[in-house]
Amino acid sequence: MQIDTLPNLRDVGGHSTTDGRTVRTGVVFRSVDLGRLDATGIAQVSELGVRTVYDLRTAAERDARPDRLPSGIEEVTLDVFADAEHQAPAQLQQLLSDPEAARAFAEQGGIETQFTSAYRDLVRLPSARRSYAALFRGLTTAPQRPALFHCTTGKDRTGWAAAALLTFLGVEASIVLDDYLRTNTDLIPALRPLFDRFEAAGGDPRLLDPVLGVRTEYLDTAFSAVDEDYGSIEGYFTDGLGLDERTLEQLREALLTDPDTDAGPGSATSAEA
Repeated sequence: MQIDTLPNLRDVGGHSTTDGRTVRTGVVFRSVDLGRLDATGIAQVSELGVRTVYDLRTAAERDARPDRLPSGIEEVTLDVFADAEHQAPAQLQQLLSDPEAARAFAEQGGIETQFTSAYRDLVRLPSARRSYAALFRGLTTAPQRPALFHCTTGKDRTGWAAAALLTFLGVEASIVLDDYLRTNTDLIPALRPLFDRFEAAGGDPRLLDPVLGVRTEYLDTAFSAVDEDYGSIEGYFTDGLGLDERTLEQLREALLTDPDTDAGPGSATSAEA
């Protein structure tokens, strides 16, 4: 489903895994923040059947633009960057509204450097590990699905959640990367007015490319941190996030189809935790 006010909304499912299964569709969605929803968009989110929304933003971001949700949806706040000294992905609004601040930010060692550092934080910060553990644990609980998770632009904190989850489920690395980079085609065109206003205010619009888009090296940084700290994505989920084997098996059962036994990607057979 396309929702005009949610340009980076998409189903996490639909990808094949290396063992011949498929990530279920209609079960987990990712998005930009839901504070931009109008009445039509709220009705469309309701049509998706979403029962739980996981908000990965900081308290300041939530206060600035609270989610607008259909009635009956549970909202779970998980501040990924609560323990961060610097929160580059969470500083978007300041950078977009202040060209001088964006220029100064770039001169502090480069925007790309700030973002790669933030991606290491996505793996290593205690608040990030707590948040992603709660997210993935929540996805094992049938009454909380379908679920949607998001940050502000749905690209960094959200992008890592999707990439880590798909990798854990067995989706090939090249497909995970393509899915991650899809933000550049789904989101950037919708943000063109921001580029135009930034330029009209005296800013160099090229500064916004690494801020509003995603890059391969960002995701590579996070996976490198996983390898350095935990040895593998499985080690990250067990040792980093503290998820036990039963929970991980429930996550697989909830989100993966078996072509020999399941009715299809939308099949409701899943772990009841």
